[in-house]
Amino acid sequence: MADSVITLSDVAAAAGVSLSTASKALNGTDRISEATREHVRVTADRLGFRHNALARSFARGRSQTIGVLTHRASNPFTRVVLATAATELGAKEQAILLYDARIDEHDVTESILQLRARRIDGVIVIGTGTSYPTPSLTSRFDVPVIYAFTFTEDPDDVTITADDNEIGRLALRHLLSKGRRKIAHITAEPRDNAAQRRAAGAQEVLADAGLEWASPVRFGRWREGWGADAAAELLAEVPDVDAIFCGSDQIARGVERVVRASGRDVPGDVALIGVDNWEQLMHDQRVSRHLTTIDVGLEEIGRQVAAQLLEPGTQPGIQYVAPQVVTAETT
Repeated sequence: MADSVITLSDVAAAAGVSLSTASKALNGTDRISEATREHVRVTADRLGFRHNALARSFARGRSQTIGVLTHRASNPFTRVVLATAATELGAKEQAILLYDARIDEHDVTESILQLRARRIDGVIVIGTGTSYPTPSLTSRFDVPVIYAFTFTEDPDDVTITADDNEIGRLALRHLLSKGRRKIAHITAEPRDNAAQRRAAGAQEVLADAGLEWASPVRFGRWREGWGADAAAELLAEVPDVDAIFCGSDQIARGVERVVRASGRDVPGDVALIGVDNWEQLMHDQRVSRHLTTIDVGLEEIGRQVAAQLLEPGTQPGIQYVAPQVVTAETT
């Protein structure tokens, strides 16, 4: 037999107050004494009363629902940000309404119209990375909008994202701390914002150490195949290279395959570091921690987005989360 549902009338009767007083106490509206408010709350908790979320939202003039727009919800990076933000919002009794849309194409308009019709309290726009900008949608909503793991071309948009410059700096500091001095860099195409900024951050640290790249930075694609091709060229040109900073973990897989096939030891002869913490992202229990990498902070982005969306007066502009080195076998 199902448990009986405790109603607001049950709480009022048990607390010895009117239905109106019980409602005011639990919804935080109007002026009643703190002693009465606390008495009603304690009674409600003892009985196991749960608010009718829909009724409470009407009373407060808020839907307690956050709209989420994603470019591709199945993307592994997006999933981490989305899951973390949803967990944080759920703990604050906020529901999410997800629309998976191609944000840079026309069908985002229909998603926007549907979200606006739902009386949402705010919007989170989750990108798939920091390579290219996401169109600014802020002006199309009359509620707060916050962007996660992306960037827009509007400097006033509230954005929380990965710090690609610091990712590059952190990777080079780690390799230098291991005594490596003949360091190369293999990454994606030069028009890619993430590739550019990671290379620039790494170059800063290298220059501060009085060093230069062992070979010019090799720009290509975020692909394992490109990592393998670039590594073959690099080893032919600089056979005594002792470390390679790979712009992503996918690139690093291709690089490692070629380095080992050449007879060199990893990390004895050549240390490798990637970016993305891909092994953790995929949650594959069959794969042990192997590649040293930079965790870009996806979970922290999700936490901060959820917290700041509900805060009044959030400051405009980009806020970066701190990346972290995840040390493993390849260094």
